[in-house]
Parts: sequence; structure tokens; C-alpha cells
Amino acid sequence: MTLIVSMVVFVIIVLAIIVVVLLLRRQRPLPMDELEGHDFEYYCADLLKAHGFIDVEVTKGSGDFGADILAEKDGVSYAVQCKCYDKPIGVKAVQEAYAGRDYYDCMVGVVMTNQYFTAPAVELARKLKIMLWDRGYIDNM
Repeated sequence: MTLIVSMVVFVIIVLAIIVVVLLLRRQRPLPMDELEGHDFEYYCADLLKAHGFIDVEVTKGSGDFGADILAEKDGVSYAVQCKCYDKPIGVKAVQEAYAGRDYYDCMVGVVMTNQYFTAPAVELARKLKIMLWDRGYIDNM
């Protein structure tokens, strides 16, 4: 009986340690949080390549017409606007992705960020059919 109790206590302790480690890991800034604009764009481009995107191209720094990255996957073309900020992302980024998608004749517009989106940005993205890839999405990549 004491062996069973000891094993149950051991399992509970191990599970508690795993939960604490996962919580601490979530609270730490990710390496992407330390990046500046153009470096974050290359970071995102590398993530896309690692996940099966082809013809991944980082556009020029300024005058990019709202798309920082152009890419393709499974015959679908993407225009991606990247935002590495320390606060939630608003509607301006969604508008830029919308413009970039149309300017580059892409099928899909995306805003990719190390943060999360404001409610108005989510609403506008839904209306304009722009995909939002937030911190959680990138973490899962």
C-alpha cells in the first residue's frame, strides 16, 4: 500500500514540475522579441521555408506596398506583412496586408507578428479576408 501511495505522490510531483516548467517557458520572451524590423522579416521567412513554403522572398525594406514577404505553398500565393512590436497589433497592419495582397496579385494576405491583435484588427481582418498569424501561431510553428 505504501508503494502505491509513494508512486502516486511521485507522479503528482512530476506533473507539477512539468506544469511549472511550461508556465515559466510561456512567460519568457522568445528570441524573436529581440529582433528589429528587417531581421524579424527574415526570421519569419525562415519559419515559412521550414513549413513548406517555396519561393519565399523578403521584399525591400521601404516602399514594399504592404508586403514584407512573398511566398507560395500548395499553389497558393501569400503576401505577408510582418510586425515585431511590444504591444498589440492594430488595424493599420491589416490594411497594409490587404494592400500588399492586391498590389502583388497574391491570393492570400497575412499579418504575422510576435504579439496579438486588437479586437478592431480582428474584425477588419475578418471583413477583408486577411489571415492573422499571432504569437501563439508562430510559437506553434
